[in-house]
Amino acid sequence: MKALQYRTIGAAPEVVEIETPEPGPGQVRLRVTAAGACHSDAFVMSLPEEAYVYGLPLTLGHEGAGVVDKLGDGVKGVEVGTSVAVYGPWGCGHCYQCAQGRENYCARAGELGIAPPGLGSPGAMAEYMIVDDPRHLVPLGDLDPVANVSLTDAGLTPYHAIKASLPKLVPGSVAVAIGAGGLGHVGIQILRAVTSATVVALDVNEEKLALATEVGAHHAFLSDDGAVDEVRRLSGGRGAIAVLDFVGIQPTMDLGSKMLAVGGDHVMVGVGSGSLPAGFLDRPWESSVRAPYWGYRSELFEVLDLARAGVISVETEVFSLDDAPKAYEKLHAGTLRGRAVVVP
Repeated sequence: MKALQYRTIGAAPEVVEIETPEPGPGQVRLRVTAAGACHSDAFVMSLPEEAYVYGLPLTLGHEGAGVVDKLGDGVKGVEVGTSVAVYGPWGCGHCYQCAQGRENYCARAGELGIAPPGLGSPGAMAEYMIVDDPRHLVPLGDLDPVANVSLTDAGLTPYHAIKASLPKLVPGSVAVAIGAGGLGHVGIQILRAVTSATVVALDVNEEKLALATEVGAHHAFLSDDGAVDEVRRLSGGRGAIAVLDFVGIQPTMDLGSKMLAVGGDHVMVGVGSGSLPAGFLDRPWESSVRAPYWGYRSELFEVLDLARAGVISVETEVFSLDDAPKAYEKLHAGTLRGRAVVVP
């Protein structure tokens, strides 16, 4: 079968021919119908050799959807021919966090060598993929896998980040989304769908600001110090009760800090790096900084239900598997409008 693999540190991913995998006991094989490209992939492929821990060769794709193709011994509860989405942050299934469906925070995944598809295990950018357990499959029903595969991360991640702040996102509050790209433009829609907050989008790119407005942002401003004054004005001087940073680099962290309200949530969703002061006089009183990771299995069901209701969707650009390296070129160049989806 064909697969897109990262094979050499520092090199571009390659389309190669590899053996079609067979499901072992308890596993499920999918015929892949769609796979999403993500900035997390670009982050992994940017790591120097001493920091890279994901194994080579690595079949990319932690956003996956497919049709159940073959069952391993002992598999129950799923039928061949079912259209499914893949829940990506696999856990052990037995620890306290996993018992609550919070496998993204599994206490033993690292110890047991459990890794998500495309981030340590073979991913979805291939004609077939192996899913370790049927519990990691969520029925798609009549949802189009190509249009919705990115929701397994680009929908689930912002949904999980926003959900913890829902009690604060009341009428009259202001929520700020920094970065209106792949995750941010979905996060804006989720804010509109599940909260009464005034939604403000910030970006350095005018086209992405236009996209933010198209998908529901009440206001869209360039991501600079002038945005701080706008957020203060819109909030009656209070500031943003939730700042969702979908970039996560030092300049966006600093910008978010300047507009955060007393009691506000500063949520670092993007995979960039930076630091923030935490002293008594350094941040608004009762404010918090959170760095959530992906989302819960139950939340993926909820995200897909939002898609079925027609209140969220993903702006996608579709590539064949042969053209998948071009998707990462555009991702690296910042020229994608939304998410890239690879269709084998």
